Amino acid sequence: MGSGAGSASLLGAVVLLAVLGPDHLAEGGCAGRCCHSRDWSCLSTDWSMQRVYGTCFCDDTCARTRDCCFDYFTECPAQDCVVGPWGPWSGCARPCRPSTRGRRRRVEQQPANGGAACPRLEERAGCLEYRDHTGGRCGPDLGPAFITSMAFGQKRPTHDSYGTPLDPGFCVEFTLQSRTAHCAVETRPHTHWTRYITEGFTVCVACQLPAMHNNTGSCQGDGLQSDKEAVLHWQALEVPRCAGTWRKVHKTQRCRCPPQHSFVFI
Repeated sequence: MGSGAGSASLLGAVVLLAVLGPDHLAEGGCAGRCCHSRDWSCLSTDWSMQRVYGTCFCDDTCARTRDCCFDYFTECPAQDCVVGPWGPWSGCARPCRPSTRGRRRRVEQQPANGGAACPRLEERAGCLEYRDHTGGRCGPDLGPAFITSMAFGQKRPTHDSYGTPLDPGFCVEFTLQSRTAHCAVETRPHTHWTRYITEGFTVCVACQLPAMHNNTGSCQGDGLQSDKEAVLHWQALEVPRCAGTWRKVHKTQRCRCPPQHSFVFI
């Protein structure tokens, strides 16, 4: 029975096209009629994708409502959103204290005809400026040790403007004593590193310029002036509620911990 109904529909289509003539093919369908969202005026009279002749649509909702004209996907191909490269990072919102910086990218092509939506266009990350608005050096006491992922440190300059190598700094190993629960639930791309902060593990934290003070050769919260039994405080720069305590193990020339347990002072 299904085969007979299909043959009858096909025969009917042939007869109908013969009666309407070839000019109908140029007038019907979705040629020149592609529209966004549900547009009740974006319609045609032709064969639908369900093999039914009558009113059919050419908007990017018809694929869900199953009332597209037969040539919709040919005449109105899906176009995914296209974005440009990330722009440069902005400066920190506030100097001499943990703050945030941001960067943006632009949409170069809007999605159309059911194409993929645009990804996020703005990204934010933690930062800390070492000079105030007047250009003066920030005070030495900024609270606990502020840390971020080692990837941040890899972007720091290794030479000055004259090509002279900068002081490479040093590394301090700590044994993690505690952390807040907020560290384990971060899923944002620039903060997922906090999930690897676990009690009992040894972590390495690099002290580099410009976080390293020129006059003391140390970083805020590095614990070099404290004994090994002292419980010191740290805080993740991008996630203020991710914080905890650690004990200093020793100072080394270079950090040798696994990447997920390697950080930098900010």
